[in-house]
Amino acid sequence: MPATEITADALSASGRTSEKMSLPTLQSKMKCDPEGYETELTLVYNQFKSSVQLFQQQAALNFTSAVSGGVGSDPTVAKDLGDRAMFLAHVTPFYPVQLLNYPKELVEFLSSSARVLPSSLRVTVTQALILLLNRKIVAIKETLPLFMELQVLSDKPLKVLAFSHVIHSIRRMNQKHKNETENRALQSILFSMLQEEDEKKAMRSLVTICDLHRRKVWFDDRAANAICRACFHMSSRVMIAALSFLLDYEKIEQENDSDESSDEEEPTHQPHVVVSKEAIYKANNTGTTSSKKKKKAKLQRVIRSMKKQQRMSSERENNVNYYSPLTSLKDPQGFAEKLFSKLQTCKERFEIKMMIVKVVARTVGLHRLILLNFYPFLQKYVQPHQRDVTNLLAAAVQACHDMVPPDAVEPLFKQIVNQFVHDRSRTESIAVGLNVVREICLRIPLLMTEDLLQDLVLYKKSHEKAVSSAARSLISLFREVCPSLLVKKDRGRPIDPKAKPKAFGEVTIPSDVPGVDLLQDDVGDDVSSSSDMDDHLNDDLGEEDADSDDDVSTREGGSELNSEIEDDDDDGDTLMGSEEDEMREDESDVSCSDDDNDGVKSLGENKGQKRKFADFDEQLDSASQSLRALKRLAGAKSENNDTSDAVDGILSNEDFQRIKELKAKKEAKLALAQHGMLKKGSDPKSEHFKIPSSDQLSLKRVDGYSLEANIRKKMTKEERKALMKAGREETGKYQSKAAVKQKKTGGLSNRQKEHKKAMPLVAKRSKIARVKREKKMKQRGADKQFRGRKAWK
Repeated sequence: MPATEITADALSASGRTSEKMSLPTLQSKMKCDPEGYETELTLVYNQFKSSVQLFQQQAALNFTSAVSGGVGSDPTVAKDLGDRAMFLAHVTPFYPVQLLNYPKELVEFLSSSARVLPSSLRVTVTQALILLLNRKIVAIKETLPLFMELQVLSDKPLKVLAFSHVIHSIRRMNQKHKNETENRALQSILFSMLQEEDEKKAMRSLVTICDLHRRKVWFDDRAANAICRACFHMSSRVMIAALSFLLDYEKIEQENDSDESSDEEEPTHQPHVVVSKEAIYKANNTGTTSSKKKKKAKLQRVIRSMKKQQRMSSERENNVNYYSPLTSLKDPQGFAEKLFSKLQTCKERFEIKMMIVKVVARTVGLHRLILLNFYPFLQKYVQPHQRDVTNLLAAAVQACHDMVPPDAVEPLFKQIVNQFVHDRSRTESIAVGLNVVREICLRIPLLMTEDLLQDLVLYKKSHEKAVSSAARSLISLFREVCPSLLVKKDRGRPIDPKAKPKAFGEVTIPSDVPGVDLLQDDVGDDVSSSSDMDDHLNDDLGEEDADSDDDVSTREGGSELNSEIEDDDDDGDTLMGSEEDEMREDESDVSCSDDDNDGVKSLGENKGQKRKFADFDEQLDSASQSLRALKRLAGAKSENNDTSDAVDGILSNEDFQRIKELKAKKEAKLALAQHGMLKKGSDPKSEHFKIPSSDQLSLKRVDGYSLEANIRKKMTKEERKALMKAGREETGKYQSKAAVKQKKTGGLSNRQKEHKKAMPLVAKRSKIARVKREKKMKQRGADKQFRGRKAWK
């Protein structure tokens, strides 16, 4: 009798007689009526216990496998036990008292007999336990060591099932909020397994921690430090896995960020691009059709490059979105020194040594550490024929920062120059050497000397595009860093001709908000425009006063002596003006404005009238007072603006928004100038190379591929012809317009369509009148003698 069927003899104790019933139908009936089927539950539970005891006895006898001999040699026995285990797992919520010890029995059964059970039975019993865990009958803290041990077994379906269950259960636990108490308990279990000598357990725990950290479930310093500590594990496999995770984490983050931004975050984080209306108008309206296409393509390239720069600057240059497990190290100096000492005594193959070198260099660059023995170690491997020399040079660049003494890096720097940049070296080696020199000088510019720079700059005349472009990039760097090291013809037009690199240990403390100078320049332009208006107003008023003085002197016939006296009085007034202004500073603004209004009114009333000599002094005083008041008002306004900016120093949200717009405009103007969309003389001092800060350089990841010469080679004539023919396959054979027009079968030309157009009545009448008029003109001159003036008359 199969064990999955319940017969009438088996149910005779319950007082009921029935037909054969399968476990799924019994399960559905027990869920509908739990109290009525307690006898059947007891029967199935006793059968499960007896089967489990048989398998445990077999495990105690040290059978290598249940299939090789013993109870489980028959596949039906294993299937029956798995079915009963799944049946009891489904009905456990309905019988909490009767099946109270069932989850513990399952855990004990798997922990004791998992190695000798058949694969199908192991998977089924594990699924029954996962079902109990999903219904929160068992806590994951109690079963986590069991699931980690199940992953060690050489059973791939079981390994995948156990690993996915651990990941999803921990993610589900932290889905709504972080459960710190549970997380710390689970982390302590996994961290202790990670430190064990057993390679398989340590490997599975490391994989679990790394996956949870990558999914940002355990995104804390404890998990990051545990992964970093795995670099010192006794097993080389665990060490390699930890090193590869640390090195590849930024690439994984970049891929995840690009996927998320393509789905949701792209509309929310759009870069702010400002392009001048003049450039858009020129691209769309001025020039021929071909030139318009070129201008539009240039404009699109400008916009794409600006968006890319803004996206990179917002993600990589700022610390907001950047993260690496190495940034969470509690003791980065100790980690780097310990890993470097392990590198010096390491007997692994070359690839693993390169991974350790990269991690040490990345740690030194991120935390700006001082590890002076690291640079002589790299100096031994700096050779053009060295394997993976570009990755080694990239690590050397990353390990350089402004806190390292230049004397410590100078031997490595000279070794790179001597080995790579010389006339007998290959083109690729010279280009790589110049690029490495540029990157190191970007971080430590004090290493460069004048003679060495002038020798390296001469490679700009090379016929190889890779070498010449690398040399020109070095020139553009030192135009900004230290133009005095360059020859006069190579300096161009630097922004600051006296610029020099900082001395070792020198630090600049920011005193203003970045970009506030743009705001001040913008405000200065507005103030200058308003002051120009005031000057125009003062000039007009001064001209009126001069006219009035001339009129009075001519009418009254005053002598030169009187004019000199008047000039002396004017000088006295101007000399005493400052004192009078000081005396009147205490007066209110209302009185000043009233005086101004009165003065302007008096001037306006007496402008076109004849004035007497008796009223001249009063009018002159009022005019001088009004001019002085206007000047004082303009000065007071400018002083108030200056003092409010200098003393207050508080920027509003509108000011920050304005700074952002001005930055975007400046970047747009610079991008247009670089792509040739602006005139050359429009902005001669616009900077073409933006030097990043030390923090931005420490976060920047240098790849060995970026140091190589990535110049696209010129295509040969045969390659260009093949490319053109490949593009013409769909269009067919070339034909002239006349041939195409002759072969045309359907449709009419525009001229034929014009003949068939329905014209309005007024247009028809005007056309008929015009035709008649033209006929008359033709008939008037036809068949008649010439009536013009004769030459002999």
